[in-house]
Amino acid sequence: MVPLTNLLAFALASLVLIAIPGPSVLFVIGRSLALGRKGGLLSVLGNALGMVPQIIAVALGVGVALAQSIVLFTIIKFAGAAYLVYLGIQAIRHRGGRTTTTAGRVPPSSTWRMLGEGFLVGATNPKSIVFFVAVLPQFVDYRAGSIPLQLASLGAVFLLIALASDSVWALAAGSARHWFARSPKRISTLSAAGGVMMIGLGGTLALTGSKS
Repeated sequence: MVPLTNLLAFALASLVLIAIPGPSVLFVIGRSLALGRKGGLLSVLGNALGMVPQIIAVALGVGVALAQSIVLFTIIKFAGAAYLVYLGIQAIRHRGGRTTTTAGRVPPSSTWRMLGEGFLVGATNPKSIVFFVAVLPQFVDYRAGSIPLQLASLGAVFLLIALASDSVWALAAGSARHWFARSPKRISTLSAAGGVMMIGLGGTLALTGSKS
């Protein structure tokens, strides 16, 4: 197991990193503005679940090979960026259809879809792959053994902190959307703004360096 001092140091480092708004936060805010609080929280959960395969891959040593392969890394990066742009376009296209429902209310049939969309975004986020490959090993105590278990434990701590932090952003943005929902025109504009944020995020990820 990870020594307590290492675990606490990693938790603190993760908290500082997660607290700084980045791609994950922008994605959550964009989804919450477009879909409301429940849609935002489902996206947060899906995004966190999408990082689980990355953590498992890093724990098993696959993540290092993936991060060092320019071709595979680039494919994942552009796939994730394209999917974000697609979600943004969908939010803009269907913004009018959401004005007739209560803000934050998500049809039951779309719950799994939203979880799946968040999962794909989390699984194809190249920045989290780099983070897990570069940072997790720094807090492993190689003398304690069970390296894969230590890496998985550190990844689980990061996910729990990210889940809590991103949920706060989702609730805040979803609450703002609820207030805007008093006017159909305003909620339509807000949904479009969320879509624009996701398109911009997708473009930013696509244009960043191959391993930045």
